[in-house]
Amino acid sequence: MGVVGVVNFGGLEGKDYETEETRFSVLPVPYDLTATYLRGARGGPRALLEASTHMELYDEELHCEPWRAGIETLALLEEATTLEPPEMVKRVQAATARILKQGRVPVVIGGEHSITIGIVGALKELHPELSVLQLDAHADLRDTYQQSPFNHACVARRISELCPLVQVGVRSLSAEEAEFLKNEKPEIKTYYAADIIKGQAMDEVADELQEEVFITIDLDVFDPSVMPATGTPEPGGLGWYEVLGLLRSVSLRRKVVGFDVVELCPIPGNVAPDFLAARLAYKLMGYINEGFEARK
Repeated sequence: MGVVGVVNFGGLEGKDYETEETRFSVLPVPYDLTATYLRGARGGPRALLEASTHMELYDEELHCEPWRAGIETLALLEEATTLEPPEMVKRVQAATARILKQGRVPVVIGGEHSITIGIVGALKELHPELSVLQLDAHADLRDTYQQSPFNHACVARRISELCPLVQVGVRSLSAEEAEFLKNEKPEIKTYYAADIIKGQAMDEVADELQEEVFITIDLDVFDPSVMPATGTPEPGGLGWYEVLGLLRSVSLRRKVVGFDVVELCPIPGNVAPDFLAARLAYKLMGYINEGFEARK
């Protein structure tokens, strides 16, 4: 049986998740209060988890079953759903800290991107040398948006105040954000989508990151032809294998201490995007396992 209110990731059942052998804790956060175009990302966690129950759990690329490292699925963080953004960030930070206290890798499923601020806050306390890899169509570097510094359009700005940040896939930003990147934050490294698609920057990304990395994946990093189910789609995005190649490279060369998958806005009658998001999360768990084994 899944935990109350949600199915277990991958449809996994019957495992003793109180042992130290469990590597990943999946935390679903159904929050979309700061959404600015299409709402519905609060339905993302349930859709992703439901889709995950239909995956084959053998990974043909890695020749293994990543779930055997242990995956627990926590209850939906419903208590944060209607909170104002500052309180939601605190609630997500506390929930992430509980996962870290157990020695597990947090896998947070959104919901919209503002939830990432709390996750990074918790990780920074445990990993002082943390850096963040942001896969995203948008720079998300506004200082405030719609009268809030915790809007999803400000998430990268808040992260940059905590630790170094590398952005990949960006193809939409304001004049304010472009000026900020140019003059204020040289430690933020931004790789635009066109550079990645042309193969001009893929190998450089891991070199820009510190040894410990949190990965935040806004699903609009993908081209809308691949991932139409986002609240703010942008043309000219990355493809499936481009994203996987990047994630595997970083996971092998750096220690990934957690990740999130955010901004899934389910489309009724079209489950393909939900399945992509679920498969993406599972692939990244497999890459993290591979990186752990390589460092032994």
